[in-house]
Amino acid sequence: MVRQIRKAAVLGSGVMGSGIAAVLANVGISTLLLDIVPRELTETEEKKGLTLQDKAVRNRLSTTAVQKLLKQNPAPLTVKDNQQLISVGNFEDDMQQLADVDWVIEVVVENLDIKKKVFEQVEQYRKPGSIISSNTSGISIEAMAEGRSEDFKANFLGTHFFNPPRYLKLLEIIPTHDTNPEIIGFMKAFAEDVLGKGVVEAKDTPNFIANRIGTYGLLVTVSEMVKGGYSVGEVDSVTGPLIGRPKSATFRTLDVVGLDTFLHVAKNVYDQVEGAEKEVFDPPSFMRDMAVKGWIGAKSGKGFFVKQNTEKGNEILELDPHTLEYGPRKKLKTASTEAAKQAKGLAAKLKTLIYAEDRTGQLMWNIFKPVLIYSAEKCYEIANDIHSVDQAMKWGFGWEQGPFEVWDAIGVEKSVAKMEAEGATVPAWVKDMLASGQTSFYSEKSYYHKGEYRAIEENKKIIHLKALKEDNKVIFKNAGGALIDIGDDIACLEFTSPNNSIGLDVIQMINKSIDEVEKNYKGLVIGNQAKNFCVGANLMMVLMEAQDDNFLEIELVIRQFQNAMAKIRYASKPVVTAPFGMTLGGGAEICLPSASIQASSETYIGLVEVGVGLIPGGGGNKELYLRNLERHTPGADLQAVANRTFETIAMAKVATSADEGRANGFLSDRDGVTMNGDHVIYNAKQQALHLFEQGYKARARKPIPVVGETGFATLLLGAKTMKFGGMISDHDLKIAEKLAFVIAGGRVPKGTLVDEQYLLDLEREAFLSLVGEPKSQQRMQYMLTKGKPLRN
Repeated sequence: MVRQIRKAAVLGSGVMGSGIAAVLANVGISTLLLDIVPRELTETEEKKGLTLQDKAVRNRLSTTAVQKLLKQNPAPLTVKDNQQLISVGNFEDDMQQLADVDWVIEVVVENLDIKKKVFEQVEQYRKPGSIISSNTSGISIEAMAEGRSEDFKANFLGTHFFNPPRYLKLLEIIPTHDTNPEIIGFMKAFAEDVLGKGVVEAKDTPNFIANRIGTYGLLVTVSEMVKGGYSVGEVDSVTGPLIGRPKSATFRTLDVVGLDTFLHVAKNVYDQVEGAEKEVFDPPSFMRDMAVKGWIGAKSGKGFFVKQNTEKGNEILELDPHTLEYGPRKKLKTASTEAAKQAKGLAAKLKTLIYAEDRTGQLMWNIFKPVLIYSAEKCYEIANDIHSVDQAMKWGFGWEQGPFEVWDAIGVEKSVAKMEAEGATVPAWVKDMLASGQTSFYSEKSYYHKGEYRAIEENKKIIHLKALKEDNKVIFKNAGGALIDIGDDIACLEFTSPNNSIGLDVIQMINKSIDEVEKNYKGLVIGNQAKNFCVGANLMMVLMEAQDDNFLEIELVIRQFQNAMAKIRYASKPVVTAPFGMTLGGGAEICLPSASIQASSETYIGLVEVGVGLIPGGGGNKELYLRNLERHTPGADLQAVANRTFETIAMAKVATSADEGRANGFLSDRDGVTMNGDHVIYNAKQQALHLFEQGYKARARKPIPVVGETGFATLLLGAKTMKFGGMISDHDLKIAEKLAFVIAGGRVPKGTLVDEQYLLDLEREAFLSLVGEPKSQQRMQYMLTKGKPLRN
């Protein structure tokens, strides 16, 4: 039987339930969202004359949940129209619809008895063979399945999403002893390939893998803060990016998660374990006092941090756990923190901090030591292997390295010797590993497992550019990029400049790579595996040249950038771009002329040059206009195309997903979206091969119809109206006028056919005039120093 999930049902419409429904809708799966029937009318319902029997009342909880999806930030839906794939109902009237559903996901309150009653109902209506799962964060999966039929049990498992489900990659799959292995394999592949998740198989133990280790680590950190006399701010200043953890570090993470949620998760383990472990999962009294006061974090407006108006303006204050009063936020600054900031690579930073003899070193060692030992103690109880533990912590908690990777980074032998010297008990299997002469948990592409190294099994759709480079697959490179052979006669151009910014070295690599591919390969992928695809041109270089009045140099760079983009557009072999994350300014301009864009779902694409006082200079205005022209109905008014292009660029619109990028005109029907960011390079490669095998030919140059002088006046009228309304500044209007002139095609009659070079010349001229403006230079300077746009 070939399994497919075409329709799903989510039982429970709370934050997690509705968030999971959004994840399903985002990949085109029709989803039924059900919840309980309200027992009382709201004041609004009473005024409308509704009764408890009215459908609007009976479906209120799920209806409200879907409405909230449209308002939440960050957005659960990749595009608002996806809400149309979510239908609503309730447990009393609509359970019979489960007969048409391929996957039922339970997300009701964390109470075993209630969950079992829900599953009893589900069994009455589900179709045989349909998959049933629970999103519980820690209740026994085996216990939930008690009393159910053999078919139910064979198709039942835990599927634990992390909040927010769209953005956190981890999905823990928890099978029971009765779960059909085929179901486990299918769900793993489906979750990775369709939902875009990172899947880890967990054992049926309290809080599974990530929450078990993560909660332990957070509580150890809180305990060490109190014992060592550190402040909340001091701890957060050294437990974030400095040690490969998210910016939210420790206490900001607790504020985001919600102290009430965290205490519930901790209690779940506390109630099911004994001895020293139980003590760790018993939070300090001040945390319970905070919960009683309602100081539970971001959702209540105050937690470990609070934003208050002070003499200095809006200031973030930190909580003193002893007095429960707020005061100025402190940072931990010692010799080791300064040395770690200078150290290259996470391993060097961790060694510098963990073995330091100052206050930071003591805190780091006292946090890491128990977490590493605990991870080793619990590894085979909660997971199948160490690699699963590491992946769970990276995908679920945003750690750059999992606990066993960290242990390798700081040196297993050295750290174990120090642990034992301090009287700590290191798990026997770790000592056995060292005794056998193995000094690390990982060796190349394998991990240590019960006396031997096992190869890491990965989805075939994951291509590691770093590994290919180490395997001597680099064709050529310079400071800005590397051309890599990724197999099957496809090459990949990877940017390696700081922040993947575009300078002359990147432009040179684009030109040289296309020349090489046209001679010796079937196609080119432009993609990388950095934090972001590309955040635009090297703004510092542009500003410095402008301040030195070196406009000839800027003109040369812009002309070369435009020519390189034309080379992408007119290459005789397919060029497929693979954007992800921030794809801004010049990054978007590289994507727009490509034969096809294969974007990660989480691609934030936009032409944002207006924010730094400029307009796109690499052909972006013309390319976005051409893409809007593609979807334009023949015979319809060209002005609508110009208006749409002008508005998108003038307002520096940045899409919050690839789907929204399509709605904004950046992606078209020839472009694809990949849900799993790890698969983007692979899918882009497949698209390049597909285009080649379809007999790809270089695109022909065609004249472009423009709106001309009358269209320019129309565009400018809108900008002037905004200026008269006080919505934009004089300088904003000047930029808008330059942009409108370029998009309109200058002073020619409406409908005139112009060639691309004419439009590029207009664009380059406008860019150069703006780059010389003092107010534009102020905007560039402000962006470089403050990281946000200046309105002047």
